Amino acid sequence: MQVVIVNSEQQVAKYGAQFCAQFINQKINATLGLATGSTPLSLYQELINKSSEGSLSFAAVTSFNLDEYIGITEDHPQSYRFFMNQKLFNHIDINKNNTYIPIGMGDPHASAHEYENRLKELGGIDLQILGIGSNGHIGFNEPSSSLASRTRVKTLTAQTIADNSRFFSADEFQPSLAITMGIATIMEAKQVLLLATGESKATAVRDFIEGPLSASCPASALQMHPNTIVIVDEKAAKLLEHKAYYQQVKFETEQLENSLF
Repeated sequence: MQVVIVNSEQQVAKYGAQFCAQFINQKINATLGLATGSTPLSLYQELINKSSEGSLSFAAVTSFNLDEYIGITEDHPQSYRFFMNQKLFNHIDINKNNTYIPIGMGDPHASAHEYENRLKELGGIDLQILGIGSNGHIGFNEPSSSLASRTRVKTLTAQTIADNSRFFSADEFQPSLAITMGIATIMEAKQVLLLATGESKATAVRDFIEGPLSASCPASALQMHPNTIVIVDEKAAKLLEHKAYYQQVKFETEQLENSLF
């Protein structure tokens, strides 16, 4: 796991977008795993900017989103299909027929099974983009989730519901169930990019990077992934014990790459 610490939320987005663009330009038909929530918004804007400038194309890209709420339609303003269309897909040259998001209406168990199978049929994720919940969840894999889990229905914790309540009005139905890729599904991605910003994520960042491998912090499974890059701002990194070492590793890695290329 490579940990990159930058000064600000905007720098997290810029560094992450640079990595994504380089990845896609090297594999123009990449399959991306995409995340929702507030963390990737700045990243997506940076990718939109690169697409508008002509330095990045999504024309041959396929995408699979991590999760979707159960019980709201695709055109609901809080659905993740609506979110992705508004925040990314409508502004880039991706073919929306190649963008996959779990279907939250109908039989959710069948939808989850079909989603996992479709992902396998298309060869899996090349680059998985992740945020992290304040309780350490990735996707909607809440604490106690099996590290061997696959795409399935999950009950959201009270903390996750409270954290996401800011997106719903007081008189609006807020789902307590979701379909999410499982931890084992995420772990099969060839490359993982996790972004975290702000003090509210500092405990989760410390626990998943430096804590024990545990279902109590689902993101800690990434300690076992061979190609994970974590980009965090100073506020999210404030509790890391080995912060100075991570900064040293970044410096030495850049020095080595410069000498080789």
